[in-house]
Amino acid sequence: MATPTLITPTTTPKPLPLIKSKLAAAPVAASASNAALPILRQPRRRREFLSIASVGILSAGLISQVASPALAASDEEYVKETEEVINKVRSTISLDKNDPNVAGAVANLRETSNFWVAKYRREKALLGRASFRDIYSALNAVSGHYISFGPTVPIPAKRKARILEEVDTAEKALLRGR
Repeated sequence: MATPTLITPTTTPKPLPLIKSKLAAAPVAASASNAALPILRQPRRRREFLSIASVGILSAGLISQVASPALAASDEEYVKETEEVINKVRSTISLDKNDPNVAGAVANLRETSNFWVAKYRREKALLGRASFRDIYSALNAVSGHYISFGPTVPIPAKRKARILEEVDTAEKALLRGR
């Protein structure tokens, strides 16, 4: 149990002595003509420093983003990578649930689809294409199924038919340049 002297102090607290900054009191000579008048150098406040530094850092970041825009993917590259994704979707969906390679194939498909979506979702020129819309919808359905039910649960027939139909229409649109 605590002693009463520790809970209630017997002495009154003394105020702490003020600490004067050495920077504020240091005189600096302005020039040869005004050498007689000392000018006190004002210390930079931390808040001012941080605001100036953050403006410099942010403006440098914005300038570098404006100076080097991300290169848009070429049309041939988009067609090639989309065909690869379509082939992986078809091969992964067609695997039997007892196949020992199902988990690896699903993981590979998820990695490929995440890369494809991350790469082409920001391309304004591709957003209106029918091939992009259909393959994006198919990838969303496949990924959603495997995330919700796991890699070993087969896709239901109705969902599988819809995914394959979207993949087929996306492939036809790619061949037409859409």
